[in-house]
Amino acid sequence: MTEQPDAAARSFTQDPHAVREVREKNLEVAIGRQVRELRKRQKLTGADLAGQTGLSVGMLSKIENGLISPSLNTLQLLANALGVPVVQLFSAYEQPRGAMHVKAGEGVMMERAGTRAGHQYHLLGQIGSNDTGVVMEPYLIELNDQSDRFPTFQHEGMELLYVLGGTVGYRHGDQLYRLEPGDSLLFDADCPHGPEELIDLPARFLSIITYPQKS
Repeated sequence: MTEQPDAAARSFTQDPHAVREVREKNLEVAIGRQVRELRKRQKLTGADLAGQTGLSVGMLSKIENGLISPSLNTLQLLANALGVPVVQLFSAYEQPRGAMHVKAGEGVMMERAGTRAGHQYHLLGQIGSNDTGVVMEPYLIELNDQSDRFPTFQHEGMELLYVLGGTVGYRHGDQLYRLEPGDSLLFDADCPHGPEELIDLPARFLSIITYPQKS
C-alpha cells in the first residue's frame, strides 16, 4: 500500500523564513566580535579579561577589533577565561557556501552502477566537503528501449525520484509502484530498488540521493 503524506498529522518545525544571526566573512573579525560579546555578556571589562588571560589590554583590544589573528594558545586562554569551548569563538564566522550552476544539456555523464544496464546518468551538480554533514547527488536519468530492467540497486542514503516523462513500474523492496509524469517516490536506498517494468519509453526522471558525509 502506498503511503500518503498527511498534512494534518504532520508539522514541520523548520521555518524557511527564519532569519539567522548575521555572520562575519572575515575570520579575525568574527573571533573578535564573539570574544567581545561573551565578555560583555559576563559583565567583564577589558581589563578584567586581560588580567585573567595574561594578555595586555592593548592586545585584547586588537583581538576584539579583528586587527590581529590570535594564536591557538591565545584562543584557548580566552575560551578558558570565558568558560566556553574554543569552537564557540568561531561561531560568528560565515564559512563559504558553495553553489553549482549546470546549464541544460551540460550534466556530466557518470559511470555509476546503472550505466552498465543502459541507464544514462547525468550528474546535475556536486559540492564537495561542506559543514552540513550531508552529501547530495542530483541526477537526470534516462531510460530507453536499450535499457535493462534492473530492480536490485542498493546504496546508502535516501533517494527521491521525480518523473519527468514516460512510465515505469518501479520496484522498492516488495512493493511495485507505477510511476508516471509528475509522480515522486521517496525511499530508503539501502533496500533493493530499480525499474522493473519499462511501460512507456523513453522515460526521464530526476533522482536526488543524499547520504552522510564521510569524515
